[in-house]
Parts: sequence; structure tokens; C-alpha cells
Amino acid sequence: MAKYDVAIIGSGPGGYVAAIRAGELGLKTVVVEKDPFLGGTCLHVGCIPTKVLLHHADVYDHFKNGAELGFEVSGLKINWANILARKDKIVKKHAKGIEYLFKKNKVEWVQGWGRYEGPGRVSVDNNGKKSEIEAANVLLVSGSEARSLPGIDADHKTILTNRSILELPDIPKTLIVVGAGAVGVEFASIYTSFGTQVTLLEALPRLVPVEDEEISSELEKEFKKKGIQIFTSSMVDSVKKDAKGVTVSFKDKDGKPQTLQAEKLLMAVGRKPMTENCGLEKSKAKLDRGFVVVSSPYMETDEKGLYAIGDIVAGMPQLAHAAMMEGIVAVTHIAGKSTHPIRKTRIPNATYCEPQIGSIGLTEKQAREAGHAVKTGKFPFVGNSKATILGNHGGFIKVVSDEKFGEILGIHIIGPLATEILSEAAATLNLEGTIDDMMHMIHAHPTVWEGMGDAFASVRGLQINV
Repeated sequence: MAKYDVAIIGSGPGGYVAAIRAGELGLKTVVVEKDPFLGGTCLHVGCIPTKVLLHHADVYDHFKNGAELGFEVSGLKINWANILARKDKIVKKHAKGIEYLFKKNKVEWVQGWGRYEGPGRVSVDNNGKKSEIEAANVLLVSGSEARSLPGIDADHKTILTNRSILELPDIPKTLIVVGAGAVGVEFASIYTSFGTQVTLLEALPRLVPVEDEEISSELEKEFKKKGIQIFTSSMVDSVKKDAKGVTVSFKDKDGKPQTLQAEKLLMAVGRKPMTENCGLEKSKAKLDRGFVVVSSPYMETDEKGLYAIGDIVAGMPQLAHAAMMEGIVAVTHIAGKSTHPIRKTRIPNATYCEPQIGSIGLTEKQAREAGHAVKTGKFPFVGNSKATILGNHGGFIKVVSDEKFGEILGIHIIGPLATEILSEAAATLNLEGTIDDMMHMIHAHPTVWEGMGDAFASVRGLQINV
């Protein structure tokens, strides 16, 4: 039996990044993956394919508005089959890229279901063919799967999950989306652009509830402009399939019973950790509602030598980039080298609906609840020349700061290229920049990015372009 420094169960973003870094650090590494391909949910049925569809939707929106840009467009048609084919081509290309990087860094991988079998041991079951791996350390990255509501089971034809909606052979005329978090609003954005009449149902009082309240309000305003029907504070009672598709019964925010009918229904009510049948009962690791508790800042559980990262970790956001850095932290610690623990308030959020949303740090409400004397500033993109050139000048950048010291506590963006200009926000918080530090930074003109400069200055009442 081969002996390894680290065995990684799962090849999603956290798993494959951890494996590559482990290889770079000279650790003998093996990855156990249940599927016959590498990359996990994010690459195959999550982040990447959804962003492909969002990009195509954005291009289609530009064509539809061609006259304003000086182009006469006629006979414009959607070739849905070609869009799906390009999505699959991009996914396969990057899956092959991970295989190449594994070979480059001497990372081995085996297919099968991986289970922790006690200190230093992992079993692998590949359709009944069983084997065992010996490793000094085990990193569990088993990922998550879509949740549903009690009594509502996806059939992947009418009642869809984030997986099955990516394979629809045709664009539905009507779609109900239950859940207005990142997944829900991204698919609402995609299908609205392609001509579907979309309705959003959200149990909480606002869309994208993890974001700053002003971001939620702006998104609702922009979505309503696009014709998306929105019901917040609304609880689903039942879902029934019929000849026309699906009928959803729910109570609106006033407690009034309502029904909606559509061709398709997308369940986007969050994700649950895949920790069953992973062997955790054979360890000292603690679970919290199915999530793994890490008791070390380096992602180690109460079981020495057993680490957990990604969507299964209690108290951490279910984000690919968070999992990636968690994996780097874990294997760097395993290698005995110095590393920095993850700081939850330094993990950026990026939502790729239209308008895009990017945020990092504390919301205004969170900052006040934490005891800060808060001072905010806001710069609307209507004052940004590049946003006007792009024909996309809705939204704003909001800065949350500490009034006394000017420390930047959070940055919240909704509007053009929000997920890209978020990079300066992330750098600013990670380097603990102040309002005065950032006001002296020269931003290139004309760029959407330069709106960040005005946003920082707005805290002092010194913005130029509004």
C-alpha cells in the first residue's frame, strides 16, 4: 500500500487547489474523487457553466440594444443548442486543465467514494471495487448539494435544481425561482435576458439577504425594471405538477394565499453539506447540523490529522474561492510552513446577475451592531463616464467606515463590472487601508474602477463626479 503525506477526498475547487499547492510544497499527495472527472460542482454544474450562460445573456442584451449603439440588428435568433455546447466545451477544457496540473505537480488521483477510516486511513469504493489509502493527513472536501423544501422533490424536468436547469433543451416561457440568494438571482437574470417571464419567491424580507440592505433594495428596483415579478417574505405551501407545468401555492408578505403557474420551477433555497457516509463517526470531529466544525485556525478538526475545507465547514461561506484559500492554508500547515488563517470578513462575495454585485467586509448594519461609530459614503455610477459609455450606469459603490479612525470596514458594489472592481475593495480591506489612504490613490480614467476613488472620497464629502 502506497503511503502519502496527504489524502484529499474531493476534487472541487478546494480539493484541487489544495492538491496542487501540496504538490508544490513537496508533499506526496493523492486525491479521491467520486466522479470520473475532476473539478467538482463548481466547474461542472456551478460557478463556471452559470457564468458562461450569464455571459451569453449579456451579449444577447447588447444585441437587443444594438440600435442605441449604432448597429442595425435584424433577424436576431438564439441558438440554444450552440450556447449549451459552448458551455460544455469550456467545462471540459478546464477539467482537462486540472488533470494537466495534477501531472505537473505529481498529484495522483483515484476514482471512487472516499471515507475516513480512522487516523491515517482512507477507504475507496469504486462501484464495489474497494481499496485503502494510507496517509499521514486527510483533507475532507466532500462539498454540498442543493437543498429543497419539505415535500418538494426535484424531478429534473419540471422541478429543477442548479444542475438540471443547466441542461434544459429549450428556454422556458415562464419560470418560478424559489430562493433569491446568489443562485436564484443569477438564474433569474439569465432567463429574463433570454425572454423568459421570471417570478422570484423569497422567504426572507429582501433579495440577496446576505448583502447590505441598500444593495438588496437596488437589485429589487433593477429587477422590477426588467419585468421580474418579486415576492419577498413569502412562504411556499405546496407545489403541484400539472399538464401545463407547475403550480405553486404560497402566502405573500401580508399572509394572503397566492398561486402562480409556470412551465418550470427552480429550487434555489440553499445547499446542504455532503458529510454522510464520509466516515466522520470514526473520528473525534464534531458536526453542527451536518457541517464539520474546525477547531483550528488552519482548518483542522478535533481529530488530529483530519482537516475539513469548503462547503462542509460550519460557519464559513459556501464559496469556491473561500474553499481554495482554506485548502492552501490547510496543506501549508500540514507541510509545516507559516501561513495566515482565514478571516471571514476578508472573503469577498461576487454575484453575477445583472446588475452585478460585489461585496466584502461588514455591512452597515453589521458594523453598527459590532459597536462601531459608522460613517458611510456612496458614489452612484451615473457619475462615471465609462459606465455611461458602456450604457450601464445604474447602481453604486457604498463604503462603510469607522468614523473615528477612518478604517474601512466594508465595501458594497452593485452595477457594471462590480465583480471585477471588487478586487480593489478586497486589497484595501486585506491591507487594512483607511479612507485617507485610498483617497490619495490615483485611479485611471476613464474606467469603471475609478468610481472607487469617488466612493472613498464621498465618506469625507469630497467626491468629484456627483
